[in-house]
Amino acid sequence: MLPECCQNGPVRAVVQRVSEASVTVDGAVVGALDGPGLLVYLGLTHTDGPDEVAWLARKVWGLRILDGERSASDVGAPVLVVSQFTLYGDARKGRRPTWEAAAPGPVSEPLYEAVCAELERLGARVARGVFGADMQVASVNDGPFTVLLER
Repeated sequence: MLPECCQNGPVRAVVQRVSEASVTVDGAVVGALDGPGLLVYLGLTHTDGPDEVAWLARKVWGLRILDGERSASDVGAPVLVVSQFTLYGDARKGRRPTWEAAAPGPVSEPLYEAVCAELERLGARVARGVFGADMQVASVNDGPFTVLLER
C-alpha cells in the first residue's frame, strides 16, 4: 500500500504556451524550441504507467491552446518536455516540502522517455531537458497561458 501522499492521482503536467523556450545544462543548450510551441513540465508518481503516458501525450498534442484555439498537432508546433519531480512536492505541513509522491528516478525516467517517444510517434517535434540534471529553463510565456493537466 502506498503512503497517503502517493495516492493523489497519477501523471501531472504544467503546459505553457511559449513563443520561445530552451534548457541549458552546464552552460550548454541541450534542448530548445525552433519556434512558438509548448513547454511541458512533467511530473510522474508511483502509480503511473503506459496508460498515463499515452493519455498525456495525446492530451498535450491535441490541447487547443495555441493562437486561434489550435493545437500543436494542428500547426506542427514543437514541444519541449522537462522532467519536473517537484510537481509532486507536498508543502502542506511545515516549511520544507516532501517528495514522497514523486516517483523515483528508476521509475520516472523510462516514463519520461516514453512520453517524449509517444509525442514523437504522434508527429511532434520534441526537444528535451536532461533527466535528473540541474537545468536552467528559459521561456517566454505567450499570453501568458499556462494549464495544469492531471488525469
